[in-house]
Formats: sequence, structure tokens, C-alpha cells
Amino acid sequence: MDDFYRDYILDHYRNPRNFGTFERADVEAEDLNPLCGDEIHMQLQLDDGVVRDVRFSGKGCAISQASASMLTETVKGMKLSDVAQLSKQAVLDNVGIGISPTRMKCAMLGLRVLKSAAIGRLAAWPDEE
Repeated sequence: MDDFYRDYILDHYRNPRNFGTFERADVEAEDLNPLCGDEIHMQLQLDDGVVRDVRFSGKGCAISQASASMLTETVKGMKLSDVAQLSKQAVLDNVGIGISPTRMKCAMLGLRVLKSAAIGRLAAWPDEE
């Protein structure tokens, strides 16, 4: 079963879903992992507090880029308030294999960026919920 998930991770890394940028985004955030150089930038387009579309860009290892790609598929159609509440376990469930402690920051980078964007927007516009 681990081979399936490894292939799934590599597929998301080589063929990332929702990769790119919007000309106009309702909310965006970016962050990096200074220990390894991974970078993620997320942009969301919203419709009444719901993620209508999402794009990400960045560079880094297979785990950081694949988990960001998987997250973009997860959050489409979610309420922004639910995105802000996404857990580490949601990322681990997406990835499907055990992540070593040294790779955990890579896997969680996309989540950190998404939550930063969602929480920042909700703080500025609390009625987005």
C-alpha cells in the first residue's frame, strides 16, 4: 500500500493540481521553510465565504509541493472558517504515509500558508463565515 501512496505523492509533485496564480485573488499568503528552502504561495478566490477556487505556486521538495497540491483539492468548496480549522491530521490523511519528524515541516508548509490566509481574512472580515 505504501507504494501506492508514494506514487500518488510523486504524481502530485510532477503534475501539481491547481498550480499557478490568479490575476486577482480575494486572499493570499506565503511562507517558507528556511531549513530546507521550500516555498509556498497560496491564493484563494471566495464566494460568500466559500473557497470557489485556489491556486498555489512555489518550489521545494516532493513532500511540500505534493501536500500543497493535495490541500488545494481538499479546500475547494469549503467555508473559509473550516479552512482555518484544518488540522495536521487532514494533511497526513491526504499524504497517506508516515512522515518522518524531519519532513513534517515540509508536509505542513502548505497547511500553514492556507490557515494564515484564512485566519487573516476572517480577522479582517469576520462576517465571511
